[in-house]
Amino acid sequence: MNTYRLTPARVLRSEWHKLWTLRSTWITLLTASSLTLGIGLLMGGTYESGGGDGDVDTVVLTLIGLQLAQIAFAVLGVLVTAGEYSTGMIRASMTTVPHRLPVLWSKAAVFAAVTFTVSLVTAFVTFPAAQLLFAGTDQEASLGDPGVFRALVGSSTGLTLLGLIALGLGALLRSVPGAIGAFIGGVMVLPEVVTMIPSDVVADAVEYFPVNALEALTSAEAVPGAASPGAALLALTLWAAGALAVAGAMLRRRDV
Repeated sequence: MNTYRLTPARVLRSEWHKLWTLRSTWITLLTASSLTLGIGLLMGGTYESGGGDGDVDTVVLTLIGLQLAQIAFAVLGVLVTAGEYSTGMIRASMTTVPHRLPVLWSKAAVFAAVTFTVSLVTAFVTFPAAQLLFAGTDQEASLGDPGVFRALVGSSTGLTLLGLIALGLGALLRSVPGAIGAFIGGVMVLPEVVTMIPSDVVADAVEYFPVNALEALTSAEAVPGAASPGAALLALTLWAAGALAVAGAMLRRRDV
């Protein structure tokens, strides 16, 4: 009988239900959205022209809460994969889907869809809400201004790709603390350390590191010394694809 035949759609549906039944999903998504909106409103409510932030890109300033929100999204990405190893549920998942890789791809697809949607809605709520408070200052802007719409979509895309890197690390390391530590240390802290190396080659390479690429995507205006939005998007996509590819290769070689 084909009633219970395994199909990609059913694997996706299974991962969708698993994601939304986790309390951590609701907590991390709510935390990320609240931080972005709350800090954006705080910046708008306390901002004064001539206070020293006038040269900061208006989208970057409005969405500065993303610096904390990206950690929440990364934690969720890690929990989607490494969390199953900590609970032992991964054995049931791999027994049900013996080819294994469809589980990883389905987790990545569901996570990406949810993260992108939530972060996009948050960005398009935060920006106009904060702009009500920025009105009359040198940070006043609108969605129709050059680069603003692209930057809002870019911020959501970049956050999603960063989250996929964390998801890949979770699948690779199979440890929630280990993967979170690897993400914070390798993705967020390492670029700051590398920039201390006095080398033009290193400085050029750092532009394409994940967090720096996200900054380029979030900015409505060109960032001096940073990658272009197109190059930043390509770099982040390659980082995420690489993390998932390595995780997939290791998943096929391991017993579980």
